[in-house]
Amino acid sequence: MLGPVAFFAVFFAWPVAAIVTRGLKVDGVWQFGRIADVVGQSDIRHVLWFTTWQALASTALTLLAALPAAYVFARLDFPGKQVLRAVVTVPFVLPTVVVGTAFLALVGRGGLLDELWGVRLDTTVWAILLAHVFFNYAVVVRTVGGLWSQLDPRQEEAARMLGVSPLGAWRKVTLPALAPAVAAAALMVFLFTFTSFGVVQILGGPTFSTLEVEIYRQTSEIFDLSTAAVLTIVQFVAVGAILAVHAWTVRRRESALRLVDPSVTARRPRGAGQWALLAGVLATVAVLLVLPLAVLVRRSLDGGFGYYRALGDADGGTFLVAPIQSVVNSLQYAVAATAIAVVIGGLAAAALARRDAGRLVRGFDALLMLPLGVSAVTVGFGFLIALDKPPLDLRQSWILVPLAQALVGVPFVVRTMLPVLRAVDERLREAAAVLGASPWRVWREVDLPMVRRALLVAAGFAFAVSLGEFGATVFIARPDNPTLPVAVARLLSRPGDLNYGQAMALSTILMVVCAVALLVLERLRTDRTGEF
Repeated sequence: MLGPVAFFAVFFAWPVAAIVTRGLKVDGVWQFGRIADVVGQSDIRHVLWFTTWQALASTALTLLAALPAAYVFARLDFPGKQVLRAVVTVPFVLPTVVVGTAFLALVGRGGLLDELWGVRLDTTVWAILLAHVFFNYAVVVRTVGGLWSQLDPRQEEAARMLGVSPLGAWRKVTLPALAPAVAAAALMVFLFTFTSFGVVQILGGPTFSTLEVEIYRQTSEIFDLSTAAVLTIVQFVAVGAILAVHAWTVRRRESALRLVDPSVTARRPRGAGQWALLAGVLATVAVLLVLPLAVLVRRSLDGGFGYYRALGDADGGTFLVAPIQSVVNSLQYAVAATAIAVVIGGLAAAALARRDAGRLVRGFDALLMLPLGVSAVTVGFGFLIALDKPPLDLRQSWILVPLAQALVGVPFVVRTMLPVLRAVDERLREAAAVLGASPWRVWREVDLPMVRRALLVAAGFAFAVSLGEFGATVFIARPDNPTLPVAVARLLSRPGDLNYGQAMALSTILMVVCAVALLVLERLRTDRTGEF
């Protein structure tokens, strides 16, 4: 546990503390009265209220839309399943500014809805909510579906043989077993929408603003670090309280589960109900996920392939290198960030899963999720302030970007692996130890075969998150080594059809790279027989 604690202390707590100190400490004196002054402002209270209720609404809508898909991927087997799984995950890695732009093209002035029916939803909360569901759909599908596919369906079948209705069997047997995964997915969706930035900034206009948008505005536009520091503290406290309650309730609900090979739980759809459910999920994916992506592709091809060819030219201004170089940079950074996230997150999950884990260790469970709920703008700016002198002067080092990306990837690794690790029967470990197996061999022979799939899913999530991370990276990516999201944002910020078309072309490349990576992951997940 020492490794994860040290990692978060140096690369999360220290940068956040540095930015808060810079904002609230003037001439060596703490200005704590500033907290009451900022929170007491009516416009700030309005931002807090909107941030909270839109996150709750987005989470509820995402669960409602994605839970049927989690069942379909876990229990049904159909042609093109692996391709569809990759398609579902692609939206999650898109930079939020691109997601906002795609939905603006759908629901804004001159967008698809405006052209067909004269309907506009931009600058309304509905556009924000739909974009959040689009962005977070994969979180529920992969987190809940990953555990659902490993639950033994015979337990539910036994309940039905005893006279329980199908709905009653699902509610009394399957739902309690899925509760930790559903709670983890809901928590991640809530945190992402609670700290929403690009989507709200583009689709909300001047009417709607979240804490994240307001922190960015105070930091980069008004240069009021004092107000930004107060809002960071408010966000930190709110997220910390939510995570503490979540950790306590999930810990009470979790118990040993009977896990089986996912290949034996998925079957061809049977009956009109399952076929109708599969059709409904496919229709939802087509309208909610594929349509916005199709808009991006169409916009990138408005000038033929001219926008793609222009990506190979360096303009010497915003970009010191050709924009296409950002593809290579992003892949290199994502691989490094994934390795860091899997190692740190795996160690943390293994420590948290121990039955004899102390109260201090269990409390760290909630702290691990804080990077998802604390402003990425604060973290990125804090990196520049805190890591600027020996022995950790990393401002010119390439590792700074993967470290920032890994901070967001680690919570996904922990939340994906922890329910499965806690479900492993402790008696299996004890039996292996009695037979003389070392702790390492116990892990390799008992735990690893059962959590291998969860580990691969976690690695896929970490890789996807690293590809699309923007909030912190925009502050620390060097001009000669931009990532894909940073390159897209820079192009979108510049006027002209050429820059907009290049941004759409880079976004399309990001989608393709992600889809290929996820398809490879799905192929590696199982061998030809479907066994691990």
